[in-house]
Amino acid sequence: MAKTGNNSFLMAIVQSQDVDAAEEALRAISIDYYRLPSVGGFLGRRNATIIIKTPPDSQEQVIEILRKNCRQRFEYIAVPLESASLTLPTPTPISVGGAIIFGIEADYYEEL
Repeated sequence: MAKTGNNSFLMAIVQSQDVDAAEEALRAISIDYYRLPSVGGFLGRRNATIIIKTPPDSQEQVIEILRKNCRQRFEYIAVPLESASLTLPTPTPISVGGAIIFGIEADYYEEL
């Protein structure tokens, strides 16, 4: 069925640890979504890209669901210490997780 007009979507990139909880919360409020597997760039971690069809009155609710279910956490990676005579890895904290959310307005989409 072809849809024209003002169609809103959110695209969220979510870490694999958080994607199941986010999807369960979206299903609980009967929001349609599509899940695509993806891999992060810097750390090469698995994540998922969720494309969410959002009715205009539900967009803030969906963003709040993602905010509650996709949390940031700190992990440590080993980075070589450049100033040392031996290249000893130094544990460096980095922030991972959470969600990156993009708002998309579509003039047209079609479900086949």
